[in-house]
Amino acid sequence: MFHFKSKEGLLRDVMQELNLRLQRSLGTLVAARHSSRTSAAPLKLFWEWAIRKENLPSLRLLYEAQIIAMQNPAQYGPYLKKASSDWHVLALQLMSASSKKDSLATLSIAVFDGLLLELMATGDRRRLTAALDDFILIARHAVGRSQA
Repeated sequence: MFHFKSKEGLLRDVMQELNLRLQRSLGTLVAARHSSRTSAAPLKLFWEWAIRKENLPSLRLLYEAQIIAMQNPAQYGPYLKKASSDWHVLALQLMSASSKKDSLATLSIAVFDGLLLELMATGDRRRLTAALDDFILIARHAVGRSQA
């Protein structure tokens, strides 16, 4: 309590650190993708990383902490908005020039969050990975159509 001053301060710092670590992990995955010349979508790379048994507990902790934080918007509202904005900016940075749209970045984050919550509830990696693959195909098709 000396360092964080309050339970809220501790929770806010934990969430912030987890978000930073996750964002760095995603950046590392994407950089590795470029060097290996794989065509996998950044969203797919992050999904594959996130669902590994060793990474899922950190994500579970982050989501649980964020749900607790949403119950106290006066205390955590600024943190939650900044975290959302940071993920949105990162998603846009990772999108190809042809697919760079605010709405698609928002939708990609929402799909990832929803699928991850469903994974935590059901443990059904196969079904949820197939759903993510379908979303990526749909998004690529929509981007291709919008350029025609």
